[in-house]
Amino acid sequence: MGELFNMANIAVAFGGMIDGPFFALALVAIVIILVFASCIKIVPQATALVIERLGGYQDTWHVGVHVKMPFIDRVAKKVTLKEQVADFPPQPVITKDNVSIRIDTVIFYQITDPQLYTYGVESPISAIENITVTTLRNIIGDLELDQTLTSREKINRDMCKVLDVATDPWGIKVNRVELKNIMCPPDIQGAMEKQAKAERERRAAVTSAEGEKKAAILVAEGNKESTILEAEAEKAAQILRAEAKKEATIREAEGQAQAILAVQKANADGIKLLNESAPSSEVIKLKGLEAFGRAADGKATKIIIPSEIQGLAGLVSGITEVAAQAKKQVEE
Repeated sequence: MGELFNMANIAVAFGGMIDGPFFALALVAIVIILVFASCIKIVPQATALVIERLGGYQDTWHVGVHVKMPFIDRVAKKVTLKEQVADFPPQPVITKDNVSIRIDTVIFYQITDPQLYTYGVESPISAIENITVTTLRNIIGDLELDQTLTSREKINRDMCKVLDVATDPWGIKVNRVELKNIMCPPDIQGAMEKQAKAERERRAAVTSAEGEKKAAILVAEGNKESTILEAEAEKAAQILRAEAKKEATIREAEGQAQAILAVQKANADGIKLLNESAPSSEVIKLKGLEAFGRAADGKATKIIIPSEIQGLAGLVSGITEVAAQAKKQVEE
């Protein structure tokens, strides 16, 4: 109606400048144009318009161009369909172990049904806040303080599930709930800090003890491996020495055997050559005398002289005596 009054004022001002019979027609035409223009509605993206006709719900307009009936249709509510955020102030809650804390929550919600959102509840955000507070108190009341501080994900899921069911009749879908901050009393916070410090010191002591234990184990294993390696090295050295001694003995024996074979072969070759030369009996006796001389030069206490050598010795003695007598005669 306000728009129509504005249009009428514009038409009167315009008509004041016109004289004659065309004033009435011009005024009517302007009013019709203005009324028709006011009935055209362009709905933008992510927006919905709830339309009422004669006070009752008529339709929900979404993105696009729409035309409403003049005077009987009106836009009851303009609803945004984007995901919205509601940041509620901290609420006092009491844990299972009677600790009073304050929790700040954030709700991410989206309007899925503009009609239910318009007619379902008088103040949707206030209703969501109250349901959030009561649900949070119910959930925290079953948890101790330590569980509350370490179970944020579980609390978020439980609250989101409860709020989504509660707000569904209002055309609202709760997508996510977050515990923004958990504030403890100063004395409780001081006790928690001392507990955390003691826990860190305990972990440091445990870590240090485990490090010393691992170091001792590594040292013992190193000594063990060193002893094993030394024993294996000594064993290998003994084996190598034994193999070297064995090889040396074998080579010495092979050398002696080769020497004996060489001597025997030389003797055999000598006998062969001697047989081939066919020595006379005088040569054989002379060689025997030489051998006897070499035997006499030894350390043997008894010497057995063959009969052939004895005859040869007598012959040599006779020759010596004849030579001596001849020399004596020459001197005289």
